[in-house]
Amino acid sequence: MHEMTKGSNVSLSALSENAGSVIVGLGWVSPSGEGDADVSVLLLNTDGKVRSDADFYFYNNPVAADGSVQLLGKTPTEDGNEDRIGFDLTAVPAEVERIVVAASRYEGARFGELEDLRVTLADAAGEHLLRFAIEDAGEVSAIIFGELYRRGEEWKFRAVGQGYESGLAGLATDFGVDVDDDPEADGGETETPAPVESLPQAALEAIPSPRTPEDRTGAEAAAKKPAARPRTAKKKVTLPKAARKSLAENESWRESRLFPVSVLKSDRDREMRATSVLLSVMAQVPEFGRRLTAGFGAPAGRMETFTEVSLPHGDTPRRPDGVVRVERAGKLWTALVETKTNGNALKPDQVQAYMDIAARRGYEAVITLSNDVALEGSPLVDVKIDGRRKHKAALRHLSWAEVAHQAQMLIRHEGVGNAAHAWLLQELLHYLQHENSGCHGFQNMGSAWVPVRNGIDDETLCQGDPRALEVVESWERLIRQVCLGLGGELGQKVLPVQRAKRGTDPGARRALLADRLCTDGRLRAELRVEGAPGLLGVTADLRTGKLRTSVEIPAPEQGYPLTWAKRLVRRLEDAPADLHIETLVEGEPGGPRGTLERLRPEPADMLPKNTTTRITGFRLSLLKSMGSGRGNAESGFIRSVDDAVNRFYTTVVVHLDNATPQRVMTKERA
Repeated sequence: MHEMTKGSNVSLSALSENAGSVIVGLGWVSPSGEGDADVSVLLLNTDGKVRSDADFYFYNNPVAADGSVQLLGKTPTEDGNEDRIGFDLTAVPAEVERIVVAASRYEGARFGELEDLRVTLADAAGEHLLRFAIEDAGEVSAIIFGELYRRGEEWKFRAVGQGYESGLAGLATDFGVDVDDDPEADGGETETPAPVESLPQAALEAIPSPRTPEDRTGAEAAAKKPAARPRTAKKKVTLPKAARKSLAENESWRESRLFPVSVLKSDRDREMRATSVLLSVMAQVPEFGRRLTAGFGAPAGRMETFTEVSLPHGDTPRRPDGVVRVERAGKLWTALVETKTNGNALKPDQVQAYMDIAARRGYEAVITLSNDVALEGSPLVDVKIDGRRKHKAALRHLSWAEVAHQAQMLIRHEGVGNAAHAWLLQELLHYLQHENSGCHGFQNMGSAWVPVRNGIDDETLCQGDPRALEVVESWERLIRQVCLGLGGELGQKVLPVQRAKRGTDPGARRALLADRLCTDGRLRAELRVEGAPGLLGVTADLRTGKLRTSVEIPAPEQGYPLTWAKRLVRRLEDAPADLHIETLVEGEPGGPRGTLERLRPEPADMLPKNTTTRITGFRLSLLKSMGSGRGNAESGFIRSVDDAVNRFYTTVVVHLDNATPQRVMTKERA
């Protein structure tokens, strides 16, 4: 990988032959685990300005209509997460000369508070081509990490590292964007569609012609209307929050489904049905198909999908479960798909064969789908890449939990283009979540789970035991799946947090956590939920068989301690009576504590006896017994962790002050 220094530049074609589509990743490490930033992209003409405000892509305008830019959101990595941006450089308009890639912080936060600021760039095959580390961020609230720019017929990348004290709004204004800087204005530009009276019927009528005359009329009107200043994205079609009253005569009647599951009797049936259902919806719902493939380097274009394709391979033809093809400007992007359901593991020889076929035929990727969750630095399947081949295919993985998460985010929160698409995604989600589909996500802690639990119980588990490392990896997979599930329900970003002091090397970090598991018998994790007042902690104590979910909230900056205590108790009026509340005091390991049931009549019991002691915050915790089994049954460990996190958020965290204001593009925020 090419290491860059500030001000240096490099030609992308000199680094890779697959640089027509690239993924840029911006990353950082927060020592506290709570720091974060937002990415943005600006397309500039020869004058160094945007052609219009539409050339400014940020959290409220994440996708270019021509597919040239797509903010892909945060992706878990070995040190927490990084923001990734997909660029289809072949689709960038000819009048765009430069593409600026930046990030910004808000509410007074500075980049000097973060560590390991870096930008990476990968080609269409997933190979990392370059890396640029920013060492001197300083007290700035916005930074240009780098820029892509044209030189003749080729694209180059320049490492910039330039900071802005005026934040995102100041940076955008310098490049000609007219931002809306009125923090008191309402959401203004949003549009709420009228309720859909009969969604399935509307869907059936719209499927043959996804773009209706009304759609074209609306698009033409929008094209003539002057563009609004960047503020909020236009709201699209989502499913009604409340279900319509059923016309069924009694509860024994079952609604007809587009994708039935009653006939599935074998693993092969499940794999074939799941592949066909998923790929057909990807082809019919552009927003969904694009969302699943953009992170793999696929361009924005016309997508077609196929199943049970026969491809020559030696003496025996191979039949991958599916094929995805995307056409743009006469060029084809192709991925082979291998699917597993019901907890079945991917077979290395199958995946290796498909990788060989893809490389030989010039295909871009092999996508594996299973219930397992891939971890960075710990591949699910080891394959050998023939370095003598000129063309290299990328190996990508999707978990069924991630597929369900993306469908949830679109139909319940972000919206899709029309009612037909919403209904199709709803049918897909119903299919994936049905107990007979086999697409239930990560559901087995592995063969090491029981021996490790027993070893902790009888104190025979020693540091360096490889079984402890296996359990730590399974725990990390489980936590990432919990994040996907909770994020899909809330419509918020939920990501695992890794502390900077644990290091950035995934193998070394997991080995350290495995050693800690051997000594104290605990598995720990922290989740960052957008909008929550603090990090959500999850601890599984294998010695006591207890799960603890908790959140720490800071003390208010103004007012009196007794007022804080009374207000907190009032807010938690509907929280579980067995909620533990602990007062955090400066310079001491712990303060007064008690259950909500005991503290309700006497909130003053939360205060330290020494009135001069400074209260720094409060820790709220719930305890429950954890499941003992390694699987996802009612009594299993996986189900108990998922239930504990959801119960804690829905019964405790929702009652607390929302620490994250609505994201409106204003100068004050930047």
